[in-house]
Amino acid sequence: MDYKARQVGNVTVLDVSGRIDLGVPLAFGEGVGHPLQGLVREFAARGQTRIVLNLHDVAYIDSSGIGDLVASATTLRHHGGDLKVVNPSMVVQKLLRMTRVDTVLDVKIDEASALQAFAQT
Repeated sequence: MDYKARQVGNVTVLDVSGRIDLGVPLAFGEGVGHPLQGLVREFAARGQTRIVLNLHDVAYIDSSGIGDLVASATTLRHHGGDLKVVNPSMVVQKLLRMTRVDTVLDVKIDEASALQAFAQT
């Protein structure tokens, strides 16, 4: 998993690409790639607790990746923030629905919708 971070007002947008899974750290060791939950903890520690996670370029998420999404949202909520997931591919969207994670995470159709939701809170 790779990412690019950018600020839109008081919201951090993470444009994520690649795979959100356990495979890379297991195969190549710690520090390879950027495990999502650790990344979100780093942002939360710096006070950036309102995060939009853009999954447009994520082709695959395994069960550990789903766990990372939920844990990331929980971390941010404990710090007074939240996580919005945007632009999931049809495959990822289907997985979020099948696992019912879409009832725990705030999944929006696009970045503008997520930013608007943050503006209303």
